[in-house]
Amino acid sequence: MARKSEQTEVKDLTVEQKLKTLYDLQTILSHIDEIKSLRGELPLEVQDIEDEVAGLSTRIQNIQGGLEQVKGDIAKEKIKIENAKQLAAKYQEQQNNVRNNREYDFLSKEIEFQNLEIELSEKHIREFLADEKIGQEELANSETALEERKKDLEVKQSELDEIISETRTEEERLRERAKRLENTIEPRLLQSFKRIRKNVRNGLGIVYVQRDACGGCFNKIPPQRQLDIRSRKKIIVCEYCGRIMIDPELAGVSLEPKAEAPKKRSTRRSTPKNP
Repeated sequence: MARKSEQTEVKDLTVEQKLKTLYDLQTILSHIDEIKSLRGELPLEVQDIEDEVAGLSTRIQNIQGGLEQVKGDIAKEKIKIENAKQLAAKYQEQQNNVRNNREYDFLSKEIEFQNLEIELSEKHIREFLADEKIGQEELANSETALEERKKDLEVKQSELDEIISETRTEEERLRERAKRLENTIEPRLLQSFKRIRKNVRNGLGIVYVQRDACGGCFNKIPPQRQLDIRSRKKIIVCEYCGRIMIDPELAGVSLEPKAEAPKKRSTRRSTPKNP
């Protein structure tokens, strides 16, 4: 029932009431925009630093994973060296019991191969140790950068929280008022109004006429169109910027009357008298 009565209230609004409600809503939303502007770029700065912290954390995890991999590779190469040494020792012992040169040469080649395997593994270990050193340096630099960015994040987040806490009560009150007003506006009109607000830079979806011009883009409005706006019989938008327009009186704004141009004094030429 509440929903039905709400829809009836929306339907029964006159054009003048709709325009007045929209302007009141715009006023409240502008106040909310001002509150947001007090925060400035802080929310974006906080988000950027949070992204950096997350990126550095991921980088540190990857480096740590790489270092663990290097340690594992070094351990494998050391095992290869030990196995190669055992085989080489085994072949040398077998050389003492060979029966012919052919067996001796075969064992000699096997010993030489195992020594080459040892040299290759030692080379790999040196390369892995160099990679480990570089990784440790990168890890230290990344951890230092992470700590610095965390401190920056703490400072910025504290500043943002302070501003939000100072304005939270007022913003919540304004949002509640805006919500109540939105419930009295027909959905299609409200949706159009929000779309206009989103597409314009200053967030003004409805403006009043100022000095014969649109209060949003300041383009001149033809006299007949101004009469239509003052009549409040239909919703009229600016043909240049698309904003909804109302007359200043409905917006509760008193504009200074135009200064009348001074009248020119007529000068009559005096006819010279005949002598």
